[in-house]
Amino acid sequence: MSYDIPELLYLDSHEWIDTTDGTARIGISDVAQDELGDVVFVELPSTGDELSAGDDFAVVESIKAVSDVYAPVSGEVTAVNETLLDRPELLNDDPYGDGWLVEIELADPEELEALLSAEEYEASIET
Repeated sequence: MSYDIPELLYLDSHEWIDTTDGTARIGISDVAQDELGDVVFVELPSTGDELSAGDDFAVVESIKAVSDVYAPVSGEVTAVNETLLDRPELLNDDPYGDGWLVEIELADPEELEALLSAEEYEASIET
């Protein structure tokens, strides 16, 4: 079974990032939402917050667990998916679409080189 979208990059902790023109949209993978179960609450950063690669920046609470979400790269938060505050189930329903978490302005595009390709991510979850 394929859990990946070819153009995305991933952390092995199940976050994805989609980059376009110096900005990046970040979310959690289908694997992550499946392991969490029904998401009931999401805590997000604020617009203007600075994220550092590897640091936790959001919390996702499900009926099974509370999980931190980690920044794949560093940058300033330029948009937050506030719809998730009222409809956290979007993380389950559409993790790569309407269930995105934040958008950031990349601080260092070279950080993208440390991330996993879709193929590398899929291989890491199969082991």
